[in-house]
Amino acid sequence: MMDSQDKTLQQGITQETTAENNSPQAIETNPTATPKEYASKQEILERVRQLAHGDETPGKEEVEHLKALFYKMHTAERESQMKAFLEDGGSPEKFRVTPDDTEEAFKAEMQIVKEKRAKLYLKQEEEKQANYKRKLEIIESIKNMANSPQEANQSYQQFKALQQEWKDLGAVPPEHATELWRNYQLYVEHFYDQLKLNIEAREYDFKKNLDIKTRICEAAEKLAEEPDVVSAFYQLQELHQQYRETGPVAKDLREDIWNRFKAASSIVNKRHQQHFEQLRTKEKENLAKKTELCEKAEALAAIENHTPSDWEKRTKEIIALQQEWKQIGFAPQKMNVKIFDRFRAVNDEFFRRKAEFFRGFKDTLSANADKKRELVAKAKELSESKEWNKTAEALVKLQKEWKEVGPVLKKVGEPLWAEFQQACNHFFDARKAARGNVKSEEHANLSKKKEIIKKLNDILETPENQTQDYVQQLVAEYNAIGHVPYKEKDKVYQLYHDTLDKIYKELHISVNKRNLDSFMQNLKSVAEKGGDALSGERAKLMRRYEQLKQEITTYENNLGFFNTTSKKGNSLVEEMSRKIQKLKDDMELVRQKIKAIDKAGQEQQ
Repeated sequence: MMDSQDKTLQQGITQETTAENNSPQAIETNPTATPKEYASKQEILERVRQLAHGDETPGKEEVEHLKALFYKMHTAERESQMKAFLEDGGSPEKFRVTPDDTEEAFKAEMQIVKEKRAKLYLKQEEEKQANYKRKLEIIESIKNMANSPQEANQSYQQFKALQQEWKDLGAVPPEHATELWRNYQLYVEHFYDQLKLNIEAREYDFKKNLDIKTRICEAAEKLAEEPDVVSAFYQLQELHQQYRETGPVAKDLREDIWNRFKAASSIVNKRHQQHFEQLRTKEKENLAKKTELCEKAEALAAIENHTPSDWEKRTKEIIALQQEWKQIGFAPQKMNVKIFDRFRAVNDEFFRRKAEFFRGFKDTLSANADKKRELVAKAKELSESKEWNKTAEALVKLQKEWKEVGPVLKKVGEPLWAEFQQACNHFFDARKAARGNVKSEEHANLSKKKEIIKKLNDILETPENQTQDYVQQLVAEYNAIGHVPYKEKDKVYQLYHDTLDKIYKELHISVNKRNLDSFMQNLKSVAEKGGDALSGERAKLMRRYEQLKQEITTYENNLGFFNTTSKKGNSLVEEMSRKIQKLKDDMELVRQKIKAIDKAGQEQQ
């Protein structure tokens, strides 16, 4: 019976001593189930001061909780200060962490707590060794008292005194606790077995011990309903201590009362184990979430940002990840610091690169502001000009250059833009006022141009040999006509050039074909005059061929010097292209004539 009790109580003793380690950090007194929450760092500091200078023994869990909570608030304050600094227009590289007197005081008080716990640990270790030594002496005394029934009867009062002393002594080193208790219980029961008390006294002791152990069992059973699992576990350890310190019960009831207490203990221990398994599972999930956030932050930090808006977008995404990080609980203890260091490192690297970018970007902003000041000066210089067309083109060019200049600071860019816009508007308003009297003239010009377009269309119906000269005459007349209404400008321009292109495409081919047919008919009469006549005509055509070839080359070279950014420039290019095409067609006609002469010469031979 004693062996079965020893085996199960072994578990209770082991659980009781689990929290004890051979380090100052292992000291625990009256651990609380749920850590207290604090509203500010000052409240935390006040609590640490109480622990450092009061009589209360600082527990490991509370100290760790106070430290984690303090630095969580401290980090949040620093991030809030940096965010406010950036929102006020400050540069990240100029941000400086404000010295925190509260943090310095916290560190100093925590050092005192640490030293206090270290001293307490040494003191407890000394007390445990002294308790262990004394309990060995108590066991030896009880052992000697239980050698015979006579000695047991004579030593009963001394035995009760030793039992009370055993209860009053504190903890012993955990590595000796199980064996020490087993030996004590063994010789206590052996003493009672040898004791020859009268039946009333013996049964009174057994009954009193049974009442105590029954109450202990009832208290253990109620712990199954305790909502705070951790608190229930620590309360159970105290009940185990009381159970061990209570004397034996009647021999026939020992197994039953022990089994009852063991069953209640198993329920509490199982709930405690499940609770920490759930915590470990949650911590693993938190580690996975934090690892994912690290990977996202590393991906964002690897992106090349080329503009302030790029950096602003990435910064918002990084801050969003930081907020998400704060909502996640602790990771497993061995990985908690490592994963935080990983996340912190990628954040630090991101903001370092951002600060480096903006240091260089300031020089770019300054250079862009200087360019825009130059454009403002040029626009003001042109704003009083009366050369409407030339100045308008120049101002439009300046406006395009303005758009191509990169960004500047808002407080610098807006006044510059206002000056630039005012100069441009001043000129265009003056031009508009000056052109108020030319509307009727523009409508007359529109009518003239439409009349010329009608004449060009008529040419398509009745082509003649002199068509080319007539077309050139109409083109010259068209070009001599002034401006038309702005709304009609593009329409009449397109109609004119479409008609002209059709004439050059269709009629020029027809004229060349008739010229070639006429040449072929006249070639017979030239051939009848003899080979010299054909040779002379061929030489004449070759000179014409080379002349046309040279003209085409000249025109094509000149074509590269024209400006095609304005409609006037486009018009000249199109006119030049039509001339080149006509020369090429004429050169092809001359080539066909030379080929016909060569064929006629072969037939004469």
